[in-house]
Amino acid sequence: MIDVTVEGSGLWIVTLNRPDKANALTTGMLEELLEIATRAVEARGLILTGTGKVFSAGADLDEAATGLAVSPLWEQLSGAIAALPCLSVAALNGTLAGGANGMALACDLRIAVPSAKVFYPVMKLGYLPQPSDAKRMAALVGPARCKLVLAGGQKITAQQSYDFGLVDQIVDPAELMQVARDLMADSLAAEPELAQRILAMCAAS
Repeated sequence: MIDVTVEGSGLWIVTLNRPDKANALTTGMLEELLEIATRAVEARGLILTGTGKVFSAGADLDEAATGLAVSPLWEQLSGAIAALPCLSVAALNGTLAGGANGMALACDLRIAVPSAKVFYPVMKLGYLPQPSDAKRMAALVGPARCKLVLAGGQKITAQQSYDFGLVDQIVDPAELMQVARDLMADSLAAEPELAQRILAMCAAS
């Protein structure tokens, strides 16, 4: 349910592939994603995307009811992605929901198709968001808009996400992966140490 393609350029493409369940994440999928993210320190670039019309619906509902919603795997996964020394892009092929926000927020860049919506209904479901999710979202969109999503439970459109600064580009679905690759081009062509230093400088600014 997780597909990984490693190209000769050093680009890793990680695809959530459970479209019949809106790419809802199980414990096994989170464990596999964490293992991939840990190995991806070898990557020159990483694109995270999904199949179908939804990037991810978040936690699998059956497993959420038995503890997945509060699993430490969510925080471990987003931390591993955020720590990658290479450029990472979340190519959102559709709606981003619930705990799956953590993966996208941990990426350096986020691009989305026009139909994508973003929501994180933790209060409605009776859970806390992962601590790093709230911090990363607030850093991108500001405290008030973070509260709009997390405390207000609002579902925001791709255009609103772009206006807020949560998404960096809105892309035609047919061009999503090509745009993601184009964003990677300079980083893949540069010396790895130079790319890492520039990314570190951007994070520190």
